[in-house]
Amino acid sequence: MSVFIGLMLPFAGTALGAACVFLLKDKISEVVEKSLLGFASGVMVAASVWSLIIPSIDMSENMGRLAFVPAAVGLAAGVIFLLAMDRLIPHLHAGNDKPEGSKSIGSHMKKTTLLTLAVTLHNVPEGMAVGVVFAGMLSGDGEITMAAAMALTIGIAIQNFPEGAIISMPLKTEGHSRIKGFLYGALSGIVEPAAALVTILLAGIFTPILPYLLAFSAVAMLYVVVEELLPEASGGEKDDITTIGFALGFIAMMILDVALG
Repeated sequence: MSVFIGLMLPFAGTALGAACVFLLKDKISEVVEKSLLGFASGVMVAASVWSLIIPSIDMSENMGRLAFVPAAVGLAAGVIFLLAMDRLIPHLHAGNDKPEGSKSIGSHMKKTTLLTLAVTLHNVPEGMAVGVVFAGMLSGDGEITMAAAMALTIGIAIQNFPEGAIISMPLKTEGHSRIKGFLYGALSGIVEPAAALVTILLAGIFTPILPYLLAFSAVAMLYVVVEELLPEASGGEKDDITTIGFALGFIAMMILDVALG
């Protein structure tokens, strides 16, 4: 039951964020949006370090001074994979009018579909990250505890809240119904528990390369921060709000991970 709750928390975070479309009349204010994006960025960076990269290195301590190799290889492989997906899958980031990815496919897609694909693009590896830590916990090697796994999934759920709101609110302001905005925002997060479940089911195959997969999954967090969250929060006259939000998010996730892990 605890594993099921852990897998569903990120989706719940996205759905709750998307539900803001029923509570807010207009778009999210600039201060609130920058605060949320900064906070989510801090959470993601801290989760990458404490929940994924450090456990990856700890699991490889039998390699002595080369214990960094699995983490370094996993990070590099993750960057290459996500860059490839970014170039191949058509998608549209919030606040932009020009789609990215495959032009031949994306030119025939609706804006709502492209916005949803942008979130789905990184939700799959985020779901894998949740699946990997729970697979590591279930393997019984002692490096990853249930508390540590829950800390990561709570962190991702926190990050997904503003993400769901940032998808659903623009759809409403463009003339779509509140229900449609909510559904698009919520459904963008359903791939996370699905990807996590598949990863757990394949745990027997993944266990020998778990340190590499932990670092690979960490890139999904860092990639989202660098590619989407911080660029969306930059610009304007209130960048200090983003910085404060980032610091608070990093501290909150650090405390959560260390206290529970």
